[in-house]
Amino acid sequence: MRLFRGTFLDTPDDPFRGGVLRAEEDGGVLVGDAGQITARGSFTSLAAAHPDVEVVDLRGGLVLPGFVDTHVHFPQLRCIGALGMPLLEWLERCALPEEARLADPAYAVELARAFVGALANAGTTTALVFGAHYLEATEALFAEADRLGLRITSGLVVGDRELPEELLTTPARAYDDGLRLAKRWHGVRRLRYAVTPRFSLSCTPDLLEACAALLNDVPGAMLTTHLNENCAEIERVRALFPDSASYLDTYADQGLLGPTSVFAHDVHPTPGELDDLAAVGAAVSHCPTSNLTLGSGLFPLRAHLDAGVRVALGSDVGAGTGLSLFKEGLQAYFVQQALGAAGVPLTAAHLLHLATASGAAALGLSSTVGSFSEGLAYDALWLRPTPDTPLDILLRYAASADDALAKAFAHGTSADVAQVWVAGERAG
Repeated sequence: MRLFRGTFLDTPDDPFRGGVLRAEEDGGVLVGDAGQITARGSFTSLAAAHPDVEVVDLRGGLVLPGFVDTHVHFPQLRCIGALGMPLLEWLERCALPEEARLADPAYAVELARAFVGALANAGTTTALVFGAHYLEATEALFAEADRLGLRITSGLVVGDRELPEELLTTPARAYDDGLRLAKRWHGVRRLRYAVTPRFSLSCTPDLLEACAALLNDVPGAMLTTHLNENCAEIERVRALFPDSASYLDTYADQGLLGPTSVFAHDVHPTPGELDDLAAVGAAVSHCPTSNLTLGSGLFPLRAHLDAGVRVALGSDVGAGTGLSLFKEGLQAYFVQQALGAAGVPLTAAHLLHLATASGAAALGLSSTVGSFSEGLAYDALWLRPTPDTPLDILLRYAASADDALAKAFAHGTSADVAQVWVAGERAG
């Protein structure tokens, strides 16, 4: 057992429903041999009750629950920073050519190591990841995530139209390759499988039907894809699915809408789509830097919350501008500010919740991660900037825990994450 000492901040009670930031200065979190939190409270009281336990001193900075990224693309790490294009042009010119490079297994292994390491270094301990269009490349991602110990849910990305020839598959092959990967990795330690049709624009109804069959045949698997990201994309999907009432219905009509579905973006939903998402308990991954980079629009958070739709954060690398959920949280705040009266006034507690507990809920992991509550795994990041840097000074002179957390989101980067733990073990 170990006793972690520091300033612990988390949001076990949803701030969107009246919860507040839980802060414990000079707090203690007692972690058992299996990596679960067995007690929390003041360091003094826990140290007195467990005088012989090893103490891990994390004073200075902040200790936060490990971040949960609900939408990120493994093959696109090296696409970050391609500016000045809307979604469909960016895909054609930047993302898809890079994704085709993962046909080379050696390139895929190299990229997997860089990607998983960068996630850990950003303080992300759990992620829902778009894999590659190639089985071997997706295998490399799972293998590296397993080696490093992160909680990764991912799967083979599939499409059978509107993509470069080398990225296309067939419904039968999509099912067979996905099942092969799921049998190899689903439920292995901290890994799970996600059925991953790229988006309806690149998938025929037959392929979506094959995805639904795979989802049904892999108990506990998730479904992740894109939804309502860009107006031009929505129009093309409408033309390709004339019999579907909405973009969301292109998935629902094939059995791909349910409580384990996570849809990225949803910048331009209809009221009916929001009602349908809420009715089944599906989640939406809000990816603010990507939406702003591609000019896709400002996310209507209030409409989602009013409809009862679950929302979490995603980095959407590589259209997103980095893997740090500090940056995504800050941009989510900016987006709501820019919407004025239509936006949701966000506090630092809201941002932390979106980056941690909301993400855990979206991925069905609320009983495992998301806060420092007893019984959960000790997944954590220690935000400890270099002494006398601007963020270090801001944290030392913060007026309160809420103020310190706000400064962390305003100024924090991956470089300020000093250490990361997954189930009590160092990662990264």
